Amino acid sequence: MSTRLRGFSILALFASLLGLAFAVYSTLDYADHLDRRVHDLHCSLVPGATPTADSEVCRAAMYSPYSALFKDALWGGVPISLFAIGAFAFFAAFAVYLLVRGPRAPAYLRQLFLALTSTPALVSLLMLTLSVTKLGGVCKTCLGIYLSSGLLLISGIGVAMTAGPRRAPSTLGLLVRVVGCLFLLGGAAVAPGLAYAAAAPDHTPYLKSCGTLKLAPEKQHDLLALRGQDPRREALFFEDPLCPTCRAFHARLVGEELIERLDAQVVLFPLDSECNWMLAEPLHPGACRLSRALLCAPDARAALDWAFEEQEALAAAGKQGAKALDQLIGARFGQSVLDCGGSKKAKARLNAHLHFAAENNVPVSTPQLYLGTSRVCDEDTDIGLRFTLTRLAPELFR
Repeated sequence: MSTRLRGFSILALFASLLGLAFAVYSTLDYADHLDRRVHDLHCSLVPGATPTADSEVCRAAMYSPYSALFKDALWGGVPISLFAIGAFAFFAAFAVYLLVRGPRAPAYLRQLFLALTSTPALVSLLMLTLSVTKLGGVCKTCLGIYLSSGLLLISGIGVAMTAGPRRAPSTLGLLVRVVGCLFLLGGAAVAPGLAYAAAAPDHTPYLKSCGTLKLAPEKQHDLLALRGQDPRREALFFEDPLCPTCRAFHARLVGEELIERLDAQVVLFPLDSECNWMLAEPLHPGACRLSRALLCAPDARAALDWAFEEQEALAAAGKQGAKALDQLIGARFGQSVLDCGGSKKAKARLNAHLHFAAENNVPVSTPQLYLGTSRVCDEDTDIGLRFTLTRLAPELFR
């Protein structure tokens, strides 16, 4: 029995250290962005592996509403991976205790170990469900934490099934020990978050440092209207329907339940040299053609939602050529929208959008968000979105 207990204790220690490594890398990725720049992410199932270029799912998870707590009060919030750091450190210490005590570890502590290991497993199950249902994918670093939690639960079951001294303390003594373990687990989980919050810089001075529009949009620019059901603040977007970052930004606005509270106008700004003279070569081939189709669609909001939802297929078709892209557009909107998209009127309207961008000397990048005439910094539209909007547009949260 002692050999069996030792084996499950070693598994518990391994799972704890593995989960700790993944949680540390996830937190480091998060903390790197506190300098308001974009960094590579350690999006790998191998802790410490070289950051990969294919990390869009991990970046989407980090920017999502589920990645951190207290995003209203702190720029970026307190990443939930910090709570995992504290919890896995606690379980590593508990596993070391089981290894040292061996068969002398009381049966009630083994049962308690099982009960406690169920908590990270339940949290991981919840986060996995949110990732699949809300984000449409699972980041590899997060998956590493989920797998570590599962291994920890298996070790807890194994430890609880091994025999040990049955003598238990009095009811009061048992209650004190159980409460003490819960207090230690809770304290260990919360402590890293408290330290992070205390050391995080104040981003408030940077929120209005990214410029303003020179000219407000006028009727001749004929922008897309994107009015929410409960509009509380005017906004202006510069977006490319084939831009992955625009899609992620749109998803954040939906996830934060903000899209319906904006009275927005959209400047279609395709990063495609077919129509955009500000580019020497296309970054997103087919974006001009798709943008003209969106201008012709009967419901701008529904059309833009569709473009983002089907972006991968549309981008692939755009690289193949006009015929492939037209097939997808025609299947969704019909021949009338295709005909309209190729008309002089649609081309002139899209050209007006591009001239509006040029007249305001906006950066040749997407997405961009303006509240009134003030540009919201790029970094404040991702990890710091909620913090920024609570200060620049507090009416959105009332």
